[in-house]
Amino acid sequence: MTHSDIPPSADPFAPTAPGAVIGLDIGGTKTRGVRFEAGAAVGDASVGSSNVQNVSREEAARHLAELFGRIGGGTVAQVYAGAGGIDTEADAEALAALIAPHVPGARITVVHDSRLLLAAGGASIGVAVIGGTGSAAWGRNSLGAEARAGGWGYLLGDEGSGYWLGREAVRHSLRRMNQGQEPDQLTTALLASCGVDEPNRLIALFHAPDTGRRYWAERARLVVEAAAAGHAASQELVDQAGRDLAALAGQTVRQLGIDGPVILGGGLGMNVPRLQEAFRAALASAGITDVRILEQDPVFGVLQLVAEQS
Repeated sequence: MTHSDIPPSADPFAPTAPGAVIGLDIGGTKTRGVRFEAGAAVGDASVGSSNVQNVSREEAARHLAELFGRIGGGTVAQVYAGAGGIDTEADAEALAALIAPHVPGARITVVHDSRLLLAAGGASIGVAVIGGTGSAAWGRNSLGAEARAGGWGYLLGDEGSGYWLGREAVRHSLRRMNQGQEPDQLTTALLASCGVDEPNRLIALFHAPDTGRRYWAERARLVVEAAAAGHAASQELVDQAGRDLAALAGQTVRQLGIDGPVILGGGLGMNVPRLQEAFRAALASAGITDVRILEQDPVFGVLQLVAEQS
């Protein structure tokens, strides 16, 4: 797993351990930070996304400044950050550089956010699957080998993600329009949410610069709600999202030569029972039965990762 691990400054006057550990979970829509002291969470705050693949560098810096202003005072020994889109060492170093001014002297480690998820699930070996704004799978076996599937971003992949569901709701509505059908339950909810009165207006809205990845990922809830209300097309979309996430998991399991566990997290993965059922069923058909739903947010995996590091 590509990561950046920047040790504390050699400056003898810089803060050193003992001190707080700050965990960061940087997703496509928000950044959550938890401050740990003596193994206990003593501060917890969320701000907008600090992922430079989703927002500008300037906006990311503002959000980090706000976050550290709320939880980052005093001596900080280490910051452990998980973020989507950490694909190269340069990606990790760029994010670490935004964090560093707020925690002088602290050790800063940046990894892909799926690594937090596996640790939060209480596992050091297995596969973590993120079903959130985006989607990805990452895992590690007993030999220390790592493997990954997906995580390519919304233009190249992110099947099974919130963005994918939002986009598919638009595509569903436009297909019905082209076929001369009246707006159905999902389309009606989508039009109301977007503030437009007919499906053809969704085309320009979808391509508008101010309705990006986060905007459409937030519309995933409309599909989930329609599915829960019995809308057949929405049910199939949620089921397909579960199968797509399972495909990422299965690919990673095979690469690593393990049986599991597979841990599903992310906003969709942790909160949509129908998606979870489709995910489990697809993996069971492939002979993978040790499947778990994450029960705590990934940022709480930081303490295990820090312990493994020392």
